[in-house]
Amino acid sequence: MKKTLLPFRPAALPLALSCALAGAWPAFAQTASDSVSVAQLPPPSLPDTVVTATRVAQPLTDVLADVTLIDEPAIRASGAVTLTDLLARQPGLELSRNGGPGTTTSLFMRGAENRFTAVYIDGIRVDSQATGGAPWEAMALGQVERIEIVRGPAAAVYGSDAIAGVVQIFTKQGEGPFTPYVGVGVGNRRTGKLEAGFSGKSGAVDYALGAERAVSRGYNLKPDGNPDIDGYRQSAASGRLGWQINGAHRLDFSGTHTDMKARYDGFKPDLDDRALNRVGTLGAAWSAQWSQALSTRLSISQSRQRYETTPSPYQTETTLRNYLLHSEWRQGGHLVTAALERREDHLSNDPIDQGRHQNGIALGYGYTGGAHTLQVNLRHDRDSEFGGQTTGGVAYGYAFAPNWRATAAAGTAFRVPTLYQRFSQYGQPGLEPETARNIELGLHWAQGASRFGVTAYQNRVRNLITFGAPGPCGADFGCYENTGRARLQGVTLSGAHRVGGVNLGVSLDWLRAKDAVTGKLLPRRAQRTLKLSADTRVAAGDMNWTLGAEWQAVSHRWDDAANKRRLGGYGLLNLYASTTIARQWDLIARVDNLGDKSYQLARGYATPGRTVFVGLRWMGR
Repeated sequence: MKKTLLPFRPAALPLALSCALAGAWPAFAQTASDSVSVAQLPPPSLPDTVVTATRVAQPLTDVLADVTLIDEPAIRASGAVTLTDLLARQPGLELSRNGGPGTTTSLFMRGAENRFTAVYIDGIRVDSQATGGAPWEAMALGQVERIEIVRGPAAAVYGSDAIAGVVQIFTKQGEGPFTPYVGVGVGNRRTGKLEAGFSGKSGAVDYALGAERAVSRGYNLKPDGNPDIDGYRQSAASGRLGWQINGAHRLDFSGTHTDMKARYDGFKPDLDDRALNRVGTLGAAWSAQWSQALSTRLSISQSRQRYETTPSPYQTETTLRNYLLHSEWRQGGHLVTAALERREDHLSNDPIDQGRHQNGIALGYGYTGGAHTLQVNLRHDRDSEFGGQTTGGVAYGYAFAPNWRATAAAGTAFRVPTLYQRFSQYGQPGLEPETARNIELGLHWAQGASRFGVTAYQNRVRNLITFGAPGPCGADFGCYENTGRARLQGVTLSGAHRVGGVNLGVSLDWLRAKDAVTGKLLPRRAQRTLKLSADTRVAAGDMNWTLGAEWQAVSHRWDDAANKRRLGGYGLLNLYASTTIARQWDLIARVDNLGDKSYQLARGYATPGRTVFVGLRWMGR
């Protein structure tokens, strides 16, 4: 058996701390918190404001949650092919995928199940009532302008689903004069990408519209199974329209649509399946500023996810509708919020045709003054099937010295079972909601562009829904049951620092994601993950280049709940370069997995190997 890739021991902690202080999480990733809806999204020119932790816009310095902000320049410079590839480079996040882009994808935040991360696009909830969690494999990256990641339970703000945290994705919002853009990219495995769009503002109206097309011949996802080539085709579009009616009132509209067609290898040998995954969102919001202190926002939204496979016959469709009335009152260092929310979920998965709804009321209070920062949230949801669920969260920060702040937080969360878990042939109508209790402590230092942070957390999940042996549901294959308990413990270190002309970055995660019933580690979660980055600017003739490198090292994982099938550790080195080759033309080149490392994120499924991509983008500034 191979040795663990990262054999960290307690004695190595001082060295790791020293590296973190000298290192840097990339300059584009900032720690913050808080999320809001479309109407309150701050313009992209305000990178120090976040809107995902408390559903109101807050300065980064006032946020107590463990948050990462990724802005548009960072997204463009990353050269990432998929949204999950970009997210997996962030602290506390880990990716599991059955092969390449377009195949079944899970994102573990702090070791929690994929369904325990609430996902929003422009304030619109996205989820699957079949599998549970966002359909990451179908979500496009090209139309994304900004991403905010909030780690830690947020059910007291968002209701069901946010046991591990929240990821909020923002598409482009219009500002300034009319600005068109066109982009094209090519890579190995016959990969190609084309994008085009425009944005701007005219008087009281701002607008943005974009579309993209990506294709790849792919590679053999299952070398020991079906010896074929599995590629994908993805089409995506997004649009936003805003109207500032007057100084006090504004209307916002948004919509996105993604089609992902991907080949994959099913359970039967030599069966070449195809999957069609469609995700669409629509939203409208009205916001009013009644006075300098009081504002209100009313939003209505819908998302739909449809998944179909052939020749293996399977089809499922999830429709989610949300109605939110949110008010906030600001006075000095005080912020009071109140919200009424109705959520409606529906699943069509023959023979299932079921729906449910939740009505929620949420209250929040925040205070910032001197060295003290406080955030308190309380929410009560009444589910049409499970009755009342009350959740709460409290966080406190104390700036005990210049540039230093200590934080402490505690919160509860829940997720109701999916409609598939209850009403499919493998389900049980009597399943109970999964619940969680989380505590965490943090220490943060920041001075100019340099910063360091360490967060220790423990999240205990009860009534964990697992797929167990046949019996309770009558299906011979197995049944969903409330038999599990999980204990998610970990420490995350991250830092940012500039040495000479080089920006350095580091994050280090220690994770113990454990089944509290069996004592075994949860599948496909690494106990140690190290992510390093460095970039600098180099002048060459008339051009200024940005050159960067990323290194990711992951310890071994187990592919099964019994901890018998081992997935080996691995290390990946990525390189990228970008420059402006003419006044309005930008070039980016990227090589992922430079060493062509062979590794697996799921047993039996190959990963892409060395990947090369070159992109050219024109923007009519």
